[in-house]
Amino acid sequence: LQASNPLWQSRGSSAVPSGGRFRCPSCRHEVVLDRHGVYGLQRNLLVENIIDIYKQESARPLHAKAEQHLMCEEHEDERINIYCLRCEVPTCSLCKVFGAHKDCEVAPLPAVYQRQKSELSDGIAMLVAGNDRIQAIITQMEEICHTIEENGRRQKQHVGLRFDALYGILEERKKELLQSIAAEQEAKLQRVRGLIRQYGDHLEASSKLVESAIQAMEEPQMAVYLQHSKELLKKITDMSKASMSSRPEPGYENMDHFSINVDYVAEMLRTIEFQTGA
Repeated sequence: LQASNPLWQSRGSSAVPSGGRFRCPSCRHEVVLDRHGVYGLQRNLLVENIIDIYKQESARPLHAKAEQHLMCEEHEDERINIYCLRCEVPTCSLCKVFGAHKDCEVAPLPAVYQRQKSELSDGIAMLVAGNDRIQAIITQMEEICHTIEENGRRQKQHVGLRFDALYGILEERKKELLQSIAAEQEAKLQRVRGLIRQYGDHLEASSKLVESAIQAMEEPQMAVYLQHSKELLKKITDMSKASMSSRPEPGYENMDHFSINVDYVAEMLRTIEFQTGA
């Protein structure tokens, strides 16, 4: 990464450029170099440890540990010191000259050893880089999960508020319609109760007049009777002529005109759906 970055300078340089931009090979986030340059970036201790171990192993002489030298199974006195490129196995010089690998192409064991160690090191670096990328992907997906949860919570709240507003409209309209019913109900009751009082007063007055007439009928003296009979007869005539025809018209008590049909509203509510492309 340093070699491919035009702003990178060797550690021995007196000045390290800042302000460079590149993308992290693991998470692909944009990285901005500060005044410390690439040395200000977060260290990957796992990779550094692997590199240190590899450098130590590479710097160690091949003959540092005599017990690590393997002997040829076919030629017990010969050390394994070459590598058969065709069979891809280490072998000894005698096997190349006289043995099973005399027709094979071989290479010095240290050269193959260093090449394969380098390949293994590259493979380790690739795996580590792949692990870093996987971890970055996992982190991104965890952030996506968190964002999904937050967005879901916010949208649930939004939908809840919208339905609460609908509930409020329904409650307000319900209140208005109930008030209309109550107003007409009270007006009709007042009228009918007024007529009841009117008829009751007439009935009471008529009953008292009947009582007075009965008492007059029992008067034995004609002169006394005649003194009051004319006025009494006039009251009876007036009472009889009093108009008591006022009464509620047929069906006055009916309140069916306050019936409502909410089927179309209910059907419309069932069609509430999320907006597409919102």
